[in-house]
Amino acid sequence: MKHVEISRQPVIEAERFVLRPVRRSDVGMLSIYTADERVASGTRSIPHPLPPGVAEAFVDRALQDGRDEDVWVMDAAHAEGREVLGVISLSRLDRGQSQLGYWVAPGFWNSGIASEAVQALVAANPQENTTIFAEVFQDNAASARVLTHAGFEYIGDAESHSVARNANVPTWTYIRKMM
Repeated sequence: MKHVEISRQPVIEAERFVLRPVRRSDVGMLSIYTADERVASGTRSIPHPLPPGVAEAFVDRALQDGRDEDVWVMDAAHAEGREVLGVISLSRLDRGQSQLGYWVAPGFWNSGIASEAVQALVAANPQENTTIFAEVFQDNAASARVLTHAGFEYIGDAESHSVARNANVPTWTYIRKMM
């Protein structure tokens, strides 16, 4: 296994919140939100029902040196809002590329939180990517709009396995050229 040098994740300012690295104190809220079937079924990797220890393991992986994924929490505490609104991440691929992933807690759906988070992360480009990919399940048109509003272009159909759905789910794949 090759060792990857990981730099410290920056805090990224958005208009209504910040994107900050995940903390161990986030486990409780992450557990509550990811236990919601609506959140889990919108992702590839969150199981439903949520087994004990999954949120703790997620936070442990996010804090490891040599990780291949940088994870940020959408945090509005400085604006007297909720400390955890959702999560956004970049998984390193090769050749200056990453894959974007995100989810927002259901209480904040249709509020522009996801769009603001994606736009802030893309503008900051903390991994200095040349290309960012993203995929959304085809039954989640709102998430597809988040990507197109952030300058992502549709490049094709595929499918990904959803642990919560225990099925392969049709996806739309998007790309954003950065440089």
